[in-house]
Amino acid sequence: MSSFNERVYELVRRIPRGKVLTYGRVAALLGVPRGARAVGWALHGAPPDVPWQRVINAKGCISTRCPEHPPQLQRALLMAEGVRFTAEDSLRLADFHATLWRLSEEDLAALP
Repeated sequence: MSSFNERVYELVRRIPRGKVLTYGRVAALLGVPRGARAVGWALHGAPPDVPWQRVINAKGCISTRCPEHPPQLQRALLMAEGVRFTAEDSLRLADFHATLWRLSEEDLAALP
């Protein structure tokens, strides 16, 4: 059985370029509906191959505060993938739903 952190990393690695999920959605998909904060902690220590920048808060905002993953870096990485933001580091409301990753049945079946 994989650890929770490993399951988070496996799921986040599947988020396509230019798409995002919320911390809460990652947790819910892994069967931990109130585990958004645990997802954040897992991503804080993520290996380099995990695209941590693709996970945002439920309001569509960047909420990272750690020195290893500063908000400016998350914004720059996402913008390089085509994600657009307001001046307040949130996804533009019109883009938020279009940017969320909608998992297919196949994606759901392959979850850790």
